[in-house]
Amino acid sequence: MADHAPPELLPGSPYPLGATWDGLGTNFAVFSAHAEAIDLCLFDPSGRREIARLRMPECTDEVWHGYLPNAGVGLIYGYRAYGPYEPHNGHRFNPHKLLLDPYARALAGELRWSDALFGYRVNSARADLSFDRRDSAPGALKSVVTDETFNWGDDRPPATPWANTVIYEAHVRGLTMLRGDLLPPERGTFAALSEPRIIDYLRKLGITAIELMPIHAFIDDRLLLQKGLRNYWGYNTIGFFAVEPRYLATGFSNEMRVAVRRLHAAGIEVFLDVVYNHSAEGSELGPTLSFRGLDNASYYRLDPGNRRHCVNDTGTGNTLNLSHPRVLQMVMDSLRYWVTSFHVDGFRFDLGVTLGREAHGFDSGAGFFDALRQDPVLARVKLISEPWDLGPGGYQLGQHPPGFAEWNDRFRDGVRRFWRGDPGQRPDFAARLAGSSDLFDRRARRPWASINYIASHDGFTLADTVSYAERHNEANEENNQDGPAENYSCNWGVEGPTDDLKIIATRGRILRSMLSTLFFAHGTPMLLAGDEFGRTQRGNNNAYCQDNELSWIDWNEASSAEGEVLIKFVARLIALRRQYSILRSRYFMHAREEPAKHVSDISWFNRRGEPIPVDAWNDPELRVLVLRRAQRVGDRVEALSYLINPRSERKGFRLPPPYAPTRVLLDTDNPRLEPFDLEGDQYELAPHSAALLLSFYETKQ
Repeated sequence: MADHAPPELLPGSPYPLGATWDGLGTNFAVFSAHAEAIDLCLFDPSGRREIARLRMPECTDEVWHGYLPNAGVGLIYGYRAYGPYEPHNGHRFNPHKLLLDPYARALAGELRWSDALFGYRVNSARADLSFDRRDSAPGALKSVVTDETFNWGDDRPPATPWANTVIYEAHVRGLTMLRGDLLPPERGTFAALSEPRIIDYLRKLGITAIELMPIHAFIDDRLLLQKGLRNYWGYNTIGFFAVEPRYLATGFSNEMRVAVRRLHAAGIEVFLDVVYNHSAEGSELGPTLSFRGLDNASYYRLDPGNRRHCVNDTGTGNTLNLSHPRVLQMVMDSLRYWVTSFHVDGFRFDLGVTLGREAHGFDSGAGFFDALRQDPVLARVKLISEPWDLGPGGYQLGQHPPGFAEWNDRFRDGVRRFWRGDPGQRPDFAARLAGSSDLFDRRARRPWASINYIASHDGFTLADTVSYAERHNEANEENNQDGPAENYSCNWGVEGPTDDLKIIATRGRILRSMLSTLFFAHGTPMLLAGDEFGRTQRGNNNAYCQDNELSWIDWNEASSAEGEVLIKFVARLIALRRQYSILRSRYFMHAREEPAKHVSDISWFNRRGEPIPVDAWNDPELRVLVLRRAQRVGDRVEALSYLINPRSERKGFRLPPPYAPTRVLLDTDNPRLEPFDLEGDQYELAPHSAALLLSFYETKQ
């Protein structure tokens, strides 16, 4: 920008929203349906001193806009909005509060908490009905004008078919903070994620997609900072178009683009975990940072009986109002931005049910879903929903429209309970192995719609699931009352670490058996980063505020003898899934096809090789199971039998007839086992173990 700002803005254009630099100047456009005026505030390069305050000259279709000649890349700015301060009517305008541009592509400065960030006088007897006149600019986040050019060269999305997808859920910071072979300034950033050593590790493991926990700009809660903690997970978004600055070693968002391009070159897709259900401004008692000050009554869903209060279907204090066309537009613009400008391959929607809520509740035909499914850009990327929220009727697993995959917590809980030895779990376990057709086989949906996982960022790690019976969240300073009380876990004799070799062996077998279930079940497997070598959070099942070694991945565990064995075992599981398409079927199987004589496409047997009678399915004490799946491959039929023994004693199995030459591919009792030909039709499984056997049949005549 020139040394002296012009006395007024030119009219500019209402589109596109945000700050758009054209080489000669910058156009500013921001939505507010209820503002009476909006000022554009300009700051010096340090972001500390406000150097100009310019009235937006035009308002078109509720979009305020103006054009500033000579305003260039790097200009720091914010908004002040004028209008009624009427909390009972949902309006909370306060021009003393500097507001972040909802479309800001980059942020300047750090949020410095003080009472001045609130639109009302904190501790006033009138609470949020009072009015605060202190300037919030000194401690507020500011917006930055950016240049979005980047040379993508011949970058192409890997476009991995859903049926072949293997997801690795990771945290940008936690993945590399403890990597001693990386430069300290780069650890915990996209610069580290783009390192060949990290990408090669993922590729050799067999990962086809990395799902990154929230990378949108977010803030640390005031209460957490007062406790000396931070919002590590990042589910507290304040900028839906900006990369979180702490994840950029260079300070520039092109660092993320480089990481995406390098991951694509290795055949790995990039998914973003996105949080469009709420913002970081919290309830009506929260700060005024952006949306609340620009148009509280439009951006947030408010209690129709008392518009002073936010609807809280998310458990975070507020809920974004996606029923409003401009709010829906913001979300759609944000999603398209990450696809077109960063080449992102998919999204996981946090509390996805909230996004599908209309006035009457959740609706699979909600405007958000319709907008996504018809969008020419977004309809082509992978879409994953977390199918629940905290509002009425908030659990909607299996109820999303075609085109969506869903996190399947029924798979997580069912697998944990089955391998723990709970009674009556065999029917549910069988349903999960078969792709959860009871939940997803409708409207032409496919098995890939079930995102199968045993552990995610939210809850115990896999190693902790077999090492702790209770949560241990004392480090969160909430009296160990946070996080789920029921984890369907078991410590197998000792809580936490132990030197007891028998317990260690039992835990190892169960851990490997659960991993085998994850990769041999129909559906899309998701592996939590570090579970492939036994990462622990020392029993903390809600480490959202632990930005430290408790949450960061300890790569020393990966290089230990035990860690290396488990990594190779997981890579082998993924390789088997990739080699045998019957393990990742594109279609639900219902035993309606018979690729070989007396061999159905899917069959269930007891350990004597006999079909399981109906009454036996209902016996809560029967747990042992054999799943056989078969398909024609060339001029023969391949049948994979998955033998499962969750019992605490060894069990002998007779393979289901008809007899055929059989090869043992894997046994979770021995992770180093090399495949071998089986003599006869019997096989013995150790306690808490599973095995995968391959048989060949002639095609059905």
